[in-house]
Amino acid sequence: MGEIVVVANQKGGVGKTTTSINLSYALACLNQQVLLVDFDPQGNAGSGLGVTVADGEKSVYHLLTKTAPFEQVVRQTSSEMLDVLPACKDLAGAEVELVNVRGRENMLKDALAPFRGMYDYIIIDCPPSLGLLTLNAMMAADSVITPVQCEYYAMEGLAHFMSTVSKIKQFLHPKLKMDGGVLTMYDARMNLSKQVFAEVSRFFGDQVYKTPIPRNIRLAEAPSFGQSIFDYDPACRGANAYIQLAIEFLTRRGADPTQYKDFKMTGEMPLNYDFGG
Repeated sequence: MGEIVVVANQKGGVGKTTTSINLSYALACLNQQVLLVDFDPQGNAGSGLGVTVADGEKSVYHLLTKTAPFEQVVRQTSSEMLDVLPACKDLAGAEVELVNVRGRENMLKDALAPFRGMYDYIIIDCPPSLGLLTLNAMMAADSVITPVQCEYYAMEGLAHFMSTVSKIKQFLHPKLKMDGGVLTMYDARMNLSKQVFAEVSRFFGDQVYKTPIPRNIRLAEAPSFGQSIFDYDPACRGANAYIQLAIEFLTRRGADPTQYKDFKMTGEMPLNYDFGG
């Protein structure tokens, strides 16, 4: 039974979709079967992997509303180990359409349940809000990863988001696990990045991922070409960081990190993960 992981933060521009795309692809590179669910009406997770939804084509909205089967919605990416459920603009209206539907908060959970056995991990990219779509993703998930940009304003909403996750866990989904925070746009030369790391550690404790994602122009460029960083520039620092993050992610779930010691991407990308830690 595959684990469902939601990547969420109520604030936009913190690297949430970039993390959803590249963590999913990195896990696929490490021989995990992964499904990426684009649950943001902007559809950036899908388009960032070269998957777009033309007029008349089915999207995760149709799976959610039971107007199309999984087989008509799922799309393969450039990696045979990574599939995606793309989003479309119709998803934006789902919160209004579903407001009077009984059990509306569990619709994504019910839609994904038959397919959990097909994948090792299902990663859900959420919109930058705390509405019904994000609630659906939380209710479907086993765990939550929160990207946090290394800037002051990105910290302001973190306490509020953590409080919301705590309430969902307390009242609606007791088994929901906070997997931890991922520092994005990290610059080791800036004191602010170090201060944000310390503040995030105060919220998450040992749950903070030790692998920060650096500021990297190649990460910013890749989506405009409809590619993950591993297709666009597998030898860059950003790709290296996401591979290390994926290894840390799997290690937290019981994998032996030494099995990835000799792993190499195209371009002989170096790995700096501390395999003895």
